[in-house]
Amino acid sequence: MSKKGQVKKAVLAYSGGLDTSIILKWLIEEYGCEVVAYSADLGQGEELDGIPAKAKNTGASSCHIMDLKEEFARDFVFPMFRANAIYEGRYFLGTSIARPLIAKAQMEIAKQEGADAVSHGATGKGNDQVRFEISYYHFDPSVKVIAPWREWDMNSRTALEAYAKKHGIPVPTSKKFPWSSDRNLLHISFEGDVLENPWTEAPEEMYVLTTKPENAPDQAEFVEIEFEKGDAVAINGVRLSPAKLLAKLNELGGKHGIGRVDLLENRFVGMKSRGVYETPGGTILEEAHRGVESICMDREVMNLRDSLVARYAAMIYNGFWFAPERLVLQALIDASQQTVNGMARVKLYKGHCRLVGRDSANDSLFNVDFATFEADEVYNQADAEGFIKLNALRLRIAAIQRQTKGK
Repeated sequence: MSKKGQVKKAVLAYSGGLDTSIILKWLIEEYGCEVVAYSADLGQGEELDGIPAKAKNTGASSCHIMDLKEEFARDFVFPMFRANAIYEGRYFLGTSIARPLIAKAQMEIAKQEGADAVSHGATGKGNDQVRFEISYYHFDPSVKVIAPWREWDMNSRTALEAYAKKHGIPVPTSKKFPWSSDRNLLHISFEGDVLENPWTEAPEEMYVLTTKPENAPDQAEFVEIEFEKGDAVAINGVRLSPAKLLAKLNELGGKHGIGRVDLLENRFVGMKSRGVYETPGGTILEEAHRGVESICMDREVMNLRDSLVARYAAMIYNGFWFAPERLVLQALIDASQQTVNGMARVKLYKGHCRLVGRDSANDSLFNVDFATFEADEVYNQADAEGFIKLNALRLRIAAIQRQTKGK
């Protein structure tokens, strides 16, 4: 049934691929509305080439390309890495952390354009629909959200191609690779096709950012990364903006085959899904950050922060970046990072990134006078006896009770 008249103008999150090109035309045909195309530049490079022309040729009244690379790294990736947030212990949340920013800019354009609806190309099976829409409602609780995959009856590539042919939308005659991918400054992800068999190894030609570890340089490379209040600010003494720093780490990590992950993750909607990820820069950043934390952070502060990281990561994965619980938790995390100032030295070699040194000029809690195995004048080793006995007291009492019962 036609939905014409329900919407006057919609802003579509547009990639220029087959799906969003069809959605653009479908919105015009089904809703009879004006469609504004919008693409977020998060570091996907040549994928954005020709986007405005494609959008206008398909019927968009205008096309916005927003350069969000610095905002993405500074205000989304870096706060997340201050928490060492990794979903289910494996996934660096590269797609998850991008969605709230894409939605934020989309809502800004909707306001600027006077649009009364927003639309996206996420399917009804995945996490992205949740991430986008929760973010939309954060900015405008009354906005009309159009999710074509939940409305139309096209459920196969054949059906999409038939629709495209009918409406004169160009369809690639051949697709080099059959799997889907999503790329930004933090990572590139792959899903579908051969990956739907969890036993099958991902083909080597799938990887984009990283050299095959076996073919990586035979000489290890050492990299020094400086941190201020938990954020990386320089590589090998050269200060860089957040986006440029992340790009440089991607280059270094990619050369050495670092950052490949193959996992089965639990989607928010309930199913398990296999994803293959490349996160070279993020892998280095996390290792280096933990290194500086290890010398600067108080033990109990670190334990408290770490006890909350799994929940924090799930908030991001499930789409609650703008939720009050994430903001409150971020405040605690950021407070824990005030003394995380120093340098980490990492060794990159054939798919591995390993911390080999850490230092902090002003905030180090490592005191060699106390920790040394040599003679010292500040620590009385005899004090440890009382410390041990007090910590063992409950166990000693329990043992006495068991002995009494046994008589």
